[in-house]
Amino acid sequence: MLPNHVRDLWAQGRPVLNGWLSIGNPFTAEIMAAQGYDSVTIDVQHGALDYGDVLPMLQALRASGVVPMTRAPWCEPGIVMKLLDAGAMGIICPMINTAEDAARFASTLRYPPRGQRSFGPTRVGVAHGLAAYSKQANDVILGFAMIETAEAMRNLDAIAATPGLDGLYIGPSDLTLGLSDGRLSPGFDREEPEMIEAIQRILAAAHRHGIRACLHCGTPDYAARAVEWGFDLVTVSGDSRLLAAAAGASVARFRDLTSGAGTGATRDGASATARGGY
Repeated sequence: MLPNHVRDLWAQGRPVLNGWLSIGNPFTAEIMAAQGYDSVTIDVQHGALDYGDVLPMLQALRASGVVPMTRAPWCEPGIVMKLLDAGAMGIICPMINTAEDAARFASTLRYPPRGQRSFGPTRVGVAHGLAAYSKQANDVILGFAMIETAEAMRNLDAIAATPGLDGLYIGPSDLTLGLSDGRLSPGFDREEPEMIEAIQRILAAAHRHGIRACLHCGTPDYAARAVEWGFDLVTVSGDSRLLAAAAGASVARFRDLTSGAGTGATRDGASATARGGY
């Protein structure tokens, strides 16, 4: 079975940088995976994609050596197991609000006797080797419970103590909505003292119970700050946001350089198309 390098990095005391995919396209996945992330997560909850997109995206990630992960759409055993069978080596599960939710999720990650995962590794048996996978998957797969509601915060220690979880993953947008009763707008990289306190409470709870703490961030600067706080995995932005930011910056730079100039033509009046451009 292929190694899970996220576990290797943690064993070395190093933080993990996670990429994020919400565009359902293998080429986008391949591009992101080639940029140097330690792991890359396919967002099946809010991403513009479905299972038919996920499998070829996982295939595209393999060539880079990054650890392929997915965010499940919900805490539903069928889809969690199907994502694992497709090749995900880590699952982030949203809206884990109670210890019972956490236990249900954890049970879907492992084969008996450590869980209730059904055996049918459709693609992953080919990608990892069927015999090796059946023996090693329980110790290699990662499972992260998302903490993103007021209810989850009330049950924080009970969730963190759940056997079979490898970490807690903070969704700052939903957490902000839940803890502020809608008073604060959703978003990453929180600066409000109450939100920083909540984020650090989750970090402390995870480490208190011997599991990892993970945070979704909007910028590298905030992610580096989170690592200084002690977070073990940080996600920085994602494909759609990075595409929009780069395109926006390119357009803004062009507009700035050509402000006051004529539009739609080169200096001698010849169009770019006529000159063989595309």
